Amino acid sequence: MSKYLVKRLIRGLISVVIIVAVIMLLVYTFIKREDIFKNDPNFSKKLSNARDVYQYERWEDFGYLDYVPYGDWLNMLVKDGTLTSEKRNEVAQFGYTEADDTPAVKEYVDKFKAYYQSKGYTIVRLDADMKKITVGGRQVLFAYKDIPVLTRLWKFFTSILEVDTIHYVENDEDLVGERGLTFTFFDPAAGGKFSPAIMGNGTKHKYLLYFDNQFPFIHQNVVKFHLGKSFAVNRGVEVVETMTNKQGSIVKSEVTYPTGYVEETSDDLHTATFSPNANLDNTFIKTRFTDKYTNVTSVKSSGSRITLSFIIGIISSIIAYLLGVPIGIAMARNKGKWFDKIATAYIVFILAVPSLVYIFIFRTVGMAAKLPGKFDIDSNNPLQFVLPIVSIALPSVAGLMQWLRRYMIDQMNSDYVKFARSGGMSERGIFSKHILKNAAIPLVHGIPGTILGALVGGFITETIYSVPGTGRMLTQAITLRDNAVIVGLAAFYSMLSIISLILGDILMALVDPRISFTDKAR
Repeated sequence: MSKYLVKRLIRGLISVVIIVAVIMLLVYTFIKREDIFKNDPNFSKKLSNARDVYQYERWEDFGYLDYVPYGDWLNMLVKDGTLTSEKRNEVAQFGYTEADDTPAVKEYVDKFKAYYQSKGYTIVRLDADMKKITVGGRQVLFAYKDIPVLTRLWKFFTSILEVDTIHYVENDEDLVGERGLTFTFFDPAAGGKFSPAIMGNGTKHKYLLYFDNQFPFIHQNVVKFHLGKSFAVNRGVEVVETMTNKQGSIVKSEVTYPTGYVEETSDDLHTATFSPNANLDNTFIKTRFTDKYTNVTSVKSSGSRITLSFIIGIISSIIAYLLGVPIGIAMARNKGKWFDKIATAYIVFILAVPSLVYIFIFRTVGMAAKLPGKFDIDSNNPLQFVLPIVSIALPSVAGLMQWLRRYMIDQMNSDYVKFARSGGMSERGIFSKHILKNAAIPLVHGIPGTILGALVGGFITETIYSVPGTGRMLTQAITLRDNAVIVGLAAFYSMLSIISLILGDILMALVDPRISFTDKAR
């Protein structure tokens, strides 16, 4: 089995790479990059050269190109020691036009152009617009280069995993104390209560492992997945964090900071990350923190996007199996009778009517019955889950009914069933020992996919009911042209599909002893 799983996993990973490459090709090549500004209110406010600069900055954010301003290049020279800070300040102020450059400035401008042109960059210099110099008309000099799909693909997969180590912080002078790990049974972020935790110094995250009362109760920051950074759906936040971070209103509680200072706040100290620019002499920071691990997120009242999608998805799947399996069995056993015809009519209705239509039908009927037709992230009303669950469950019920009926009828007409009848076995025994068991095998294969598929969410359902889940996140990303989120979610969905197929094969082999993954010698 291990050999089969390795082969299947390798083929699956290759499939993921191909899928992500195709998505990148479609997103970055066949969609106009100018479209990202259609929903950007800041773009219309920019004038003159500032608008051009904003365009290139945003194109870099969205992954279209690499953008290097002249000033950033000078800063790199200072960092690697080839240019002093004083000299940098002198040559940074290039003229309103190229003719206005001093000899010293011209020397470095020429070096900038030569360096980046040799690397395939395009150099852009915009002269000052003297009429609008105070509102965006200042002179501009930068280099840019479109990022090839293969380069983008390589960067995506080589940065998909991040392992936090004590060498994350580059400058020792930024640290308070020595690099290392600390294990404690009494977590300071939990108010000193008994709660094991591992903390780091020199790491990106202060807490590498900790426990709390939130599912899944044990949390780690040692290994993190990166699927890109959002620049529209949740600007500046990683795709994975956008999916997994809690939502809703902030929740305040009594928090004891590392200095011992106690405050009613929403700060979640377990999320503390290193901030190199933190000023430990600042009164606010000095009162609360003892080191530069000062970046924290807030505790929120509601579940994350992936949590809400999973709750809706898993409950709808359970309902689908509880209804679809027994109805499908009853249809097969009553083939051609009135019950089979009524159930078949339901299947035909679900298959024939577009999903958008019947979801609106369910929503209209549900709202007439006083059920919430729109999701409120800050509401604790469990009834707001009913309509999204029903809208996903009922089509799934029809699918299970259809396939189970088909499988069972095929089994009922098979030769081994005829032999069992001729041998005197009762219809009940034939049904329970042979037909049902064999017909259920294909359905068993789909159980892992059903469970993991709940993490994906319902694209149309979540959009119609305004559920802030992972399904709606994709539709928002498409609307806002958030390329990184589109690519990241495509990779996430394809990975789940591969895992589902492998787990389905394993489960099917466990259920049916006739299925083997080993190659027998002949």
